[in-house]
Amino acid sequence: MSRAARRAALAVASLLAACGGGDKGSGTGPCTPGAATQLQKNGGDAQPWYFNNRLPAALSVKALDANNCAVPGVVINWAVASGGGGVTPAQSTTGTNGVASANDSIGGSTTQSVTATFTGLSSPVTFTATATAPPTTGAVSLKNIAFNPASIVIQSGGTVTWTWNDNPTPHNVTFTSGPTPRPADSPPQMTTGTYDGTFSTVGTYGYHCTIHGNMSGTVTVVH
Repeated sequence: MSRAARRAALAVASLLAACGGGDKGSGTGPCTPGAATQLQKNGGDAQPWYFNNRLPAALSVKALDANNCAVPGVVINWAVASGGGGVTPAQSTTGTNGVASANDSIGGSTTQSVTATFTGLSSPVTFTATATAPPTTGAVSLKNIAFNPASIVIQSGGTVTWTWNDNPTPHNVTFTSGPTPRPADSPPQMTTGTYDGTFSTVGTYGYHCTIHGNMSGTVTVVH
């Protein structure tokens, strides 16, 4: 074998090693998946949220074979193991990236656990979530040409108070999105004082200051 041929062969071998040995794979390069043997958490674990509400982020898992190749087409079974609430759908199927997900709602217990498994898996993967009562009031400061905080969560029927702390710069609170009925907008120009908005419908409300286009915020209303 010529020197050039030997160099080419070594280059191919190095490339295969970097890609997980060609078809076998190691989860770091192209591979041909075999049967799923393991399940890993992919997102959504250990979320804190509020009683009787759906978690902000979905729970997701990734199915892998013995060589850490992602396995598509695996049916994942989801179930609440303790703490009440519910998870939907009860079954979801992994996509081409080996990932499947489900939405989880916390019940009336402080701690909830949800399991994910597939037929033949030795033990399920367990997700946990913790719940508290949502706040009934909220406070937002208008200062340095910004809403602080820009995002706030409140229980339905609760009130958010906006306080102007940017005198002499004028601001306003104008709602741009969200369920109806929405709270009334604040006066168009205020430099001092406060404004209260009461929220009765669950959902996410967007608002901004029409005087300063970069000022925006959200109010998320939960049960």
